[in-house]
Amino acid sequence: MIYPSIDRLLNQVGSKYLLVNIVSRRAHEMKENDHYQMKESQYVSRKEIGRALEEVAKDLIHIETRG
Repeated sequence: MIYPSIDRLLNQVGSKYLLVNIVSRRAHEMKENDHYQMKESQYVSRKEIGRALEEVAKDLIHIETRG
């Protein structure tokens, strides 16, 4: 089973497009700055994409909508 669940993530974000956009940007940030919001031992995933998904699932990334 994939962690975190896509259904849970979509409940938090709202759309797949927005989720992909947020996770992609956060993963690039992690690679460039080597900055993580949790301790490395707390992540299930080893790669930045998975870690960014975990941060979204734990509400560590807040999404502002313009409109």
